[in-house]
Order: sequence, then C-alpha cells, then structure tokens
Amino acid sequence: MATLKDVPYDELTIGSTAKLSKVITDEDVRRFAEISMDRNPIHLDEEAAEASIFGRRVAHGILAAGLISAVIGTQLPGKDTIYLGQNLKFTAPVYLGDEITAQVTVVDKRDDKHIITLKTEIENQDGKIVVDGTATVLKK
Repeated sequence: MATLKDVPYDELTIGSTAKLSKVITDEDVRRFAEISMDRNPIHLDEEAAEASIFGRRVAHGILAAGLISAVIGTQLPGKDTIYLGQNLKFTAPVYLGDEITAQVTVVDKRDDKHIITLKTEIENQDGKIVVDGTATVLKK
C-alpha cells in the first residue's frame, strides 16, 4: 500500500514527479471485471484472448490507468487533491504479470485557483509506455 503524502501547493514546482509500481494479477483483473461489470472475454477467457490481436489475456485499460489516480491521490500532490480531468491514450496492452509503473510530473500550475496540470504515463517492466496522457487536478 502506498504511503499517503501531502505536498503543499506552494512546494510543487514544474518538473516535480512521483511514481508508483504494481504487478497486475489475475485476481486484479477478475475483481475489476466484477466491480466495473466489464466482463469482456479478452480480459477473462484464455481461449478468447488467444484468438484476439493480443494473443493472450490483457488487463482493462482503465484498471491500469487507476494507478495514475493512486499516484495523484497518495504521492503527488497527495492528500486533499481533487481530480478535475484526465485524458488517456492507450498505446500498448498490459498483460497479466506485467509490472507497471505510473508516473506523474507537474507541467503547469495556475496559482490563482491552485490548479495543476500533470503529465501522466504508465510504462511496463520493459520501459514501454502503455498509457500516456495529462491530468488536471485541484490542490487545496
């Protein structure tokens, strides 16, 4: 479990960064399928996944993207951060057993409203970017 941090708005600088890693397991995918009600066979059924363009089971893209939320809410900016928006581009599959690392980097600050723009990326254990995007957050 990630340690909860609280980086005050005034201490955030352009280029500030934080990251968090996780290995994606069969249990993660099955639990997410139940919670989200996305039971697409590509995530849950070996035979269906083998017949897909991926050749084996893949994690839900949004399951992987959830790690970005974990970094934002627990590391940078951390406690009391409110998500305002996120855009995502899924650039490669996340397979069961992959270790993914989400990283957020401060790229802009709007001091009058304490709004922060973050570059968001997730890479796998081979250093390949699997999710790319930006997030907009509000920090008290």
